[in-house]
Amino acid sequence: MAAGPERPVAEAQRQDREQPPPENGFMPLEQTQAPRLLQHVDGSVLPSLGGFGKHQKQLVVLTWIPALFIGFSQFSDYFLLAQPKGTCVQPLVNGSNWTVGSLKLPLTATNGDIGKPVPYSGGMECECKEWKLELQTGLSQNVVTKWNLVCDSAWKVHIAKFSFLVGSIFGYLVMGVVADWFGRQPVLIVSVLFMLVFGLSVAFSFNVTMFSTLRFFEGFCLAGLTLSLYVLRIELCLPGWRFSMTMVASFLMVGGQLVMPGVAALCRDWADQDDWQVLQIMIICPFILMLPYVWIFPESLRWLLATQHYGCSKAMMLRIARKNQVDMTTELSGILAELEHELHKKPKRTCIIKMTSTRNFWKNIVVLCVNSLTGYGIHHCFARSMMDPEAPVSAMFNADYYTMAGIAVATCLALCPAVAFMGRRGGLLTFMIVTALASLLQLGLLNLIGKYSLRHDTVLRDTLNRKFSVAFSIIGMFSSHAVSTLSIFFCAEITPTVIRGGGLGLVLASAGFGMLTAPIMELHNQKGYFLHHMILAACTLLCIICLLLLPEPRNQPLPESLVDGESYTRQPLLTHRPGEQHLLLTKPGDRDLYSRVHDTPLRLTATGGATAAAATALAAVPTSYAYATGGEVISNSMVEIGVGESL
Repeated sequence: MAAGPERPVAEAQRQDREQPPPENGFMPLEQTQAPRLLQHVDGSVLPSLGGFGKHQKQLVVLTWIPALFIGFSQFSDYFLLAQPKGTCVQPLVNGSNWTVGSLKLPLTATNGDIGKPVPYSGGMECECKEWKLELQTGLSQNVVTKWNLVCDSAWKVHIAKFSFLVGSIFGYLVMGVVADWFGRQPVLIVSVLFMLVFGLSVAFSFNVTMFSTLRFFEGFCLAGLTLSLYVLRIELCLPGWRFSMTMVASFLMVGGQLVMPGVAALCRDWADQDDWQVLQIMIICPFILMLPYVWIFPESLRWLLATQHYGCSKAMMLRIARKNQVDMTTELSGILAELEHELHKKPKRTCIIKMTSTRNFWKNIVVLCVNSLTGYGIHHCFARSMMDPEAPVSAMFNADYYTMAGIAVATCLALCPAVAFMGRRGGLLTFMIVTALASLLQLGLLNLIGKYSLRHDTVLRDTLNRKFSVAFSIIGMFSSHAVSTLSIFFCAEITPTVIRGGGLGLVLASAGFGMLTAPIMELHNQKGYFLHHMILAACTLLCIICLLLLPEPRNQPLPESLVDGESYTRQPLLTHRPGEQHLLLTKPGDRDLYSRVHDTPLRLTATGGATAAAATALAAVPTSYAYATGGEVISNSMVEIGVGESL
């Protein structure tokens, strides 16, 4: 009697062992029996909790407030590490005093003779005992003037900029994984606490080495703060609110960039000496306002459900329902009943490394990483082309800083209608095409104008080249900034909740690598600048092709699991017109008929027998009749020969 029940079990185990290995080297994603309602956060859970109600709106506003402070920190290098205008008070050789700017030495007087301009870098001959350094950026003293980081010590300034960006890159990568593993709220709180510690310590640095080291950790904590707020904001919103709420935060960050010169001027009025330390303290102290977030900012409900923290999810749902004044006896009855059945399950976390087991999702992340890197990298190339190398220090700073801020504002204003009209993928593709055209025209058209059109009139040629260069640079900075902003938002929408922190961290880290091109080029005194611009211009052409592979996430629910993320497939750029037959199988039932077709011609031949007969029967069916019946002939033929299910 005991042998009866064991026989089916043994037969099932034997069939499992005899199943063929997966083709193409891809292992299928783990399929688990997920709850029916809890896995649809945008479609079931949040609408039952009042949609985008009072609770969600208050938390989104709390994510906006730090955006202004983040803008202060991200653009502090323009003031703390600004290059001064220097005058040699006591030269090593006899002669008149001479003056240096941030990029070039003006005319140098030595023994009554006029010398030629020499680049202001570590390789210049700075035969001077005492310098008089004057800042043109609102402060009376900064790191460069305090420790005389000029001439042979100028490379330390670039290392200080480099350390902040490298710290940000590591912060995005590490904190993204931690946010997926332990939650968004712990990363937010830890980042705020250590941001206060390291940020305030920077103000009390006693040498440039200490300053650069502490700036590395400040950048690390700032990255964790930025990433956690971005993810929390996205996960709080329904599909129709995600982009608008993100753009408000972007406006506030640009507002911080615009306010920074005024803050620097206030610091100069309050402190005659060491006003850069006062500026650093004023940048960091507003983060003290985020300390109450430990109690008032909860964990992301979407992350709790995706990682099966159902006990905490239940308490969070009840809290949100009370805040949004939702009737829990009617609206939440089905969700809470389903949640009760799932309370026994243990939490399940996923690492970003699991992305490598997918077939499509990892390609989308790679495409967005390349887009983000290219956008931020080529943005510096356009900014460098727009600057006049003969302009004085103050004029160059004003042109660089305020032009970038104005372009950032214009980009945010243009993104809203562009994305609303063309969608995420269409908008990203359009701005990338504009970036590529501006870059190629700037690199190629200007040389053709000078070579063939105006060979004799050199003055008019130089003037025309300069005007075209500035125009293309402004257009390129505008479009490349849009590409970078949209790539980051695109990644947050298509990345599953279980690994959204890690995926967004990869794209933000790629953006950091693009920003690194600026201090690297300055460190090498702009050598290889044209080749650098050419490589990034070629990358824009590659990105245009790869962008066609991305899906369109507009008005779509956020994916929660890796299976949901893998199901995001590419849709056509052009919408389907009424009456146009764009698919062979138009009815959902006909499309599902072929959902299990997986045998290749090679396997059809190898299996022989019934499979070969099936192939013969398929070949014998008239094509026109098969189209006319919508696939029913194929199904009936398979049933007649007994192999319909195998096909």
